[in-house]
Amino acid sequence: DVQLVESGGGSVQAGGSLRLSCAASGDIYSDYCMGWFRQAPSKEREGVARISRGGAGTKYADSVQGRFSISRDNVKNTLLLQMDNLKPEDTAMYYCAAEDYCGGSWNLAENYLYWGRGTQVTVS
Repeated sequence: DVQLVESGGGSVQAGGSLRLSCAASGDIYSDYCMGWFRQAPSKEREGVARISRGGAGTKYADSVQGRFSISRDNVKNTLLLQMDNLKPEDTAMYYCAAEDYCGGSWNLAENYLYWGRGTQVTVS
């Protein structure tokens, strides 16, 4: 099993930046592809970004491409999401998630085995 704990959320004005972190423990972190998802009130959970096991491959939702950057440190067992030029529509609860297969659609929540509890991001 993998335990995931997010941090770094908060309130920021439009155009500002935040950096989310996800600390992983338990199983071998580098065995998993990692993703960031978000869910706004009354909306479905959507994939934001995904990074491969080694960190070389990344994917982004069209809505965040060019503004968000996902990275990982397989020594420190951490996952990061740098969010720049934030917009009010980025307001949501953000979750990190771990996937062991890594071969399916990157943005399908059901493909991910382990989830954190989330960190709130509010952009006004």
